[in-house]
Amino acid sequence: MSSLGASAIPETAGLIVAAGEGHRLGASIPKAFLQLGTSPLFLWSLRTFQGVEQIARIVLVVPADRQGLARSLCQQAGLTKVAAVIPGGRTRAESVYAGLESLSSQAPELVAIHDGARPFVSPAIIIRTIDDAQRTGAAIAARPLTDTLKEVTSDGRVAGTADRAKFWQAQTPQTFRFSTIHDAYRQARAEDWEDTDDAALVERAGAQVTVVEDDPGNFKITLPEDWTRAQALVAGPETVRIGHGYDVHRLAEGRRLMLGGVEVPHDRGLAGHSDADVALHAIADALLGGVALGDIGTHFADSDPAFQDADSAALLAEVVRLVAKAGYRPVNVDVTIMAEQPRLARYVPAMCNRIAAILQLDAQAVSVKATTTEGLGFVGREEGIAAEAVALLARVVTSEPL
Repeated sequence: MSSLGASAIPETAGLIVAAGEGHRLGASIPKAFLQLGTSPLFLWSLRTFQGVEQIARIVLVVPADRQGLARSLCQQAGLTKVAAVIPGGRTRAESVYAGLESLSSQAPELVAIHDGARPFVSPAIIIRTIDDAQRTGAAIAARPLTDTLKEVTSDGRVAGTADRAKFWQAQTPQTFRFSTIHDAYRQARAEDWEDTDDAALVERAGAQVTVVEDDPGNFKITLPEDWTRAQALVAGPETVRIGHGYDVHRLAEGRRLMLGGVEVPHDRGLAGHSDADVALHAIADALLGGVALGDIGTHFADSDPAFQDADSAALLAEVVRLVAKAGYRPVNVDVTIMAEQPRLARYVPAMCNRIAAILQLDAQAVSVKATTTEGLGFVGREEGIAAEAVALLARVVTSEPL
């Protein structure tokens, strides 16, 4: 038996409301279906409710056109307590009422109502509201105010200062005896009440509500800054990676010299299966190495005729796509080109701009340096040109729709 709760009696149902459109978030799809980390937003709180022993079954309320997708995702996630996925209404109150009605044919003793846009609710908070609701009939997660509360007139004048010790911010879950909240909603519909949370209807109907102090991490995703905060929390410790790349090619007659995506006038070019741009190849290896995807030869073999005389800029663009598929993006790159001749300083700005365009970065995020080897080695003997690159990559937490 779970150490978090002593009994599965009285029967408690979870009601997860995830039918909002997310207009204030600026989402192009219902916000519950935005991808947070590896899961859609609504699955985060559902998994927590699934793991609470006291929760016997769960009703999920979503937009009508997302019911099928939501059912499929719940099944894939192994959420066996999800007994129904039902369509929501135009408002949150309509969606909660729809959920209560769906439970009424086999009414539980208690129902814990929670916003699907609060992904980080803890099992402890759910259980504490259940325990208090069992004792008192109604208990909500809430937080005491920490800021001074001012009463302000319509023309912007301060009319008074409230005693903040008396005021708490209501959160969810809000847990009630089922009959209490169901009757309150029916009365609200009959008498055309409008309130901002479930507990307000219960209060208005004459019942008492107690508070359970909430965890600050149980915040609701409403505005873009909330989404940014949530993304940062789920990104985990491995948010950046570093890769290193190195490439070298011989100089040969009859070849164009391509360096950093720019053609550089010279009497010889670099020999290779592709256009042999050592700077772009070194960057490609740095990016691939940063996400452990091998090297450029792994993906563009020099034995493959498809890459004969290939444009290295196109190959690097494909590497960027592979890196994105692995969940990362370039942040900045630093390249050093080692060539005795030609002198490259005048071409460096064009190289930076070209590389930045391929990597979809600002030019300030690209550094290209050119150096000689003071006549030493194969570079010094003008037999070839080499390049080294270092790349920083950041993990992408996507908000793309499913």
